[in-house]
Parts: sequence; C-alpha cells; structure tokens
Amino acid sequence: MPRAANPPDHGVELLELRVLDGPNRFFTRPAVKIEFVAQRPGAMEPIAAGAADAIRRLHEALDLPTPRITHRISVDGLRVAVAFTWRRRTIAQAMGASTGRLALGRSTHRREVSGLRATAHGPLSHLPRPRIPIVAVTGTNGKSTTTRLIAHIATEAGMRVGMTNSDGIVVRGEMVEPGDWTGFGGAARILAEPGLDLAVLETARGGILLRGIGYAANDVSVVTNVSADHLGLQGIDTLDELAEVKGVVPRITRRGGWAVLNADDDRAWGMRRGTRAAIHAFSLDAGSDRVRRAVAAGGRGAILRDGELVLLGAGRRARKLGPAAEMPVTVAGLSRYNVANALAAAAACDALGIKAPRIGRGLRSFAQDASANPGRLNVFERDRVFVIVDFAHNEAGLAGLMDVAEGVAGGRAVRLAFGTAGDRTDEILLALGRLAGRADDLVIAEKEHYLRGRKLEEMNDLLRRGAGDGGYRGDIGARPNEIEALQTLLGRARPGDVCAVMAHVERSEIFERLAADGFRPVSIERLSELISA
Repeated sequence: MPRAANPPDHGVELLELRVLDGPNRFFTRPAVKIEFVAQRPGAMEPIAAGAADAIRRLHEALDLPTPRITHRISVDGLRVAVAFTWRRRTIAQAMGASTGRLALGRSTHRREVSGLRATAHGPLSHLPRPRIPIVAVTGTNGKSTTTRLIAHIATEAGMRVGMTNSDGIVVRGEMVEPGDWTGFGGAARILAEPGLDLAVLETARGGILLRGIGYAANDVSVVTNVSADHLGLQGIDTLDELAEVKGVVPRITRRGGWAVLNADDDRAWGMRRGTRAAIHAFSLDAGSDRVRRAVAAGGRGAILRDGELVLLGAGRRARKLGPAAEMPVTVAGLSRYNVANALAAAAACDALGIKAPRIGRGLRSFAQDASANPGRLNVFERDRVFVIVDFAHNEAGLAGLMDVAEGVAGGRAVRLAFGTAGDRTDEILLALGRLAGRADDLVIAEKEHYLRGRKLEEMNDLLRRGAGDGGYRGDIGARPNEIEALQTLLGRARPGDVCAVMAHVERSEIFERLAADGFRPVSIERLSELISA
C-alpha cells in the first residue's frame, strides 16, 4: 500500500487513540476511535478515507472479518474521528495505532502487517450479563435527581436497589463507594452485586466518550433533556453532537423495554427514531401532541395536568399521582425542571410495573434535603434569611436556581454566589453571567482548582461582562472559594432575602457551616407558606 496522501500544509497529526469497551457514540458495541487534528481545514475527508482503507486492508491481511467503520468530522473541519468495531482488544488497539501511522503516510502496509502478525490478539470484549433489570438515566440536567427518585420509589415499593450517580455507588440505601461513578466502572460494580432486584444507573457523557457504556442493553432508558454543557470538550462541539452521545442510552434499550423521553425537548424527543423500545413520553404540557401521539401508538405518557402528575396509557384510565406542589423535590412547585424530573422518574417506575399509588407515595416521601438529594436545591433558613445550595453548573441549571430563589424571596433581594469550572467556552461563561445578572447582589465564587487551563482574571472578567449584559449594574467582587462567597452575601442579607450559591467544590463544607451557624432545612410546608404569603 502506498503512503497515504497528507498535504503538509495542513499539518495533520494523530490526536488520540482510544479503546471503547462498550456501546458508544459510534456503535452499540465496543469500538476503537482514532482522532486526527489539522492546522487548517481541507484534509479530513482524505484522512478519513485513508484510515478506513487501512483498517479494511489490515483486517484482510490478518484474515480477520472486516469491521464496521464510520467517521465524524468536527464542525470547524479541523478534526476527524474514525471508529471501527472490535472483537479482540489487544489486536484492535494495535490496528488502531497502525491505522494512524498509515493514514498519515508515516509507515507502510508491509511493515505494519509484519508487526501485527507478531501481536497477540488479546481477550474478547466482555460486558456484564445483567441478572436484573437496568434503568439507565442520561441527559444534561436532572440526571442525579431523577436517578435518586427512581431508586427511592423502587426501594419504597419493596425492591432491593443498586444505584450509581455522581456522588457514588449506593447499595440498598448505603453508600459503599463515594465519588463520581457515572461511567463504565460504576455499572460493573452494581451489576456484580448479588441479591439486588434493580440497577438504576446514572450514565454521563464523559463515561460514554471515554470508555463506552458498561452494559450491552438496558430495560428502561430515561433522557431528561439536552442543553449546552461541556461543549468544546472530547470532540463534542454542538448540541446535535451531544445528543448523539446521549442517544446511545435509548438506542441500546432492548426490544420490549421502554424509552422515557422528554417530549418538551426536541433533541431528546428525536431519539425515539433510534430505539427499538416502546415510548413513554413525559411533558409539562397537559395537551402535548407528542404525548398524545405516543399513547395513541401504544405507548404511555406522564404529564402535568391542573397541577397534578398524571400517568397515561393506551387502553387504561389516567392515573393521578398527586399534586406537584406536595412533592418535596419540586420545592413547593417552584422548580419546573424538578417537576419534569419527577415526571421522568414516575414514567420510569411505571415502565418497571410499579403501581401508581406506590409511585405517588414515593414521590411524596422523597426528601429534598442535603441527605437525600445533596446539592440539588437544598433550602435552609435562619431568622427569615434563606440559603439555597445548588449544583447549577450550566445555563439551564442556573436559570432553574434563579426561578426558585426568586419564588422563595417573593420580592425581597436575591443574592447569588456564582461561578463554574474553566473548561467552558467564552460564550457559555458570558451566558452564565447574563443569567446571574438577574440577581440583586452578586459575588464570584472562585474555583481555582477547576480553572482547567484558564486564567482566573480572564474567567472573572467574562462572568462580570456577562452579568453587565444581563442588566446588573453593581460592583461584582470575588472571593477565593464558595464558603467565603456565601458568607459575604450573608453578611449583607436582610430578613426575607435569599442567598443562593452555585456549589461545585465545597458542598459538604457549606452544609457543615450552615448547621454550625444555626441554619435549618426548610420543610415543604414552610415553602408552601412562603409562596402563599
């Protein structure tokens, strides 16, 4: 095979070789991804074609079946990811490296085949064989809350549940391994646990992109939404590309299972075309045409009707689960996105066969506090000053936090400690600032260990500029951490004010400080009283 053409003026280089051990962005089975980068556009199509040809010829030379091959070119035309399926890990990884050299014209077919013939083929791909049903939850916002809700409802219904989320691995209600376990390893740990009846697995974009999904198929998939987050990282630059990654979860839902999809989100709803499962649509709109069509086609629906959560299904009467305002996770109905999360969880439990009365009881008994749902709209009060601690880390999350803060404040001041990680685009940081501009008082909560390549002053400047664009006219100071930023706001607060903090780093320390300073969790009854007033 001649050396592949590689126009030197484009400066093409190999960016990454990655073995994906489970279903992934490209295929529903293990794959190898080879990613190339160029200094200028124009070289990616020839590189992709050369890489695909190299993959085919290498397999033929080794008398191996030709794998499936695909590629994705980035929106700026400067990167291409070429992927192919594999059966034997070691030889597949070696072929990926050979393909990179051949596509760049840095080796010959004969030399690479000679090296590959001396390479052990390695183990077959291996994914756990689930003995229990799997519910997989993905989306941009609300994954952790929805995962916890499903696990809680199923536990209250008498099931022995294993759960993974961004806080850890939980077995039968006990934390057995703290940390972010939303990827391949967390799934493997839960599926190896004996004596469980159900696995509820939060499945994040990072795990899918870095290693693939840790199981071949699920029984129920949930997609909460698709909105801007982590764009510009790991080859994902657009919302459509992000949707393609998250769409793997419903794509591997087994025939006879259920895909729970947000009918109010165009990209989540579009995933129905790629799944073999039946559709369980959820919507905040009681008259949603998408839900109506899903039910008419033999599927199911979960809607908000006259303030109540209602389950629909072909050939069965509507089942009321109770008023949204009585479910603590909705923060007395103020949190619209948590109402949507409650609908998604109810739909997933309905798909599992849990009866409506049990689902309703589970939604009403799930506490919205620092123990049951830490860092997700946890509300505290001392002497009529309120604090809200939330993980809001993107535009949708911050918008939801501001809605709740304004609802609790009821016209009093909303004071916000805001900030996020540095691996966001300038556009996203400016947008976060614009949303923060809704507040009456702002302080930047710096996160020095999460700058991820940005300079601190550059990041603060973008946040300040965004807040100014959003209408904020005051000075915006900065504090070195989340606790100091919150303490600054509390020092300026008056009775009735709400101090909200975007807590990503010091959540546990904030909870401890609030408890030590006499702040107590606010009950659903107290929230209802505030809203009525």
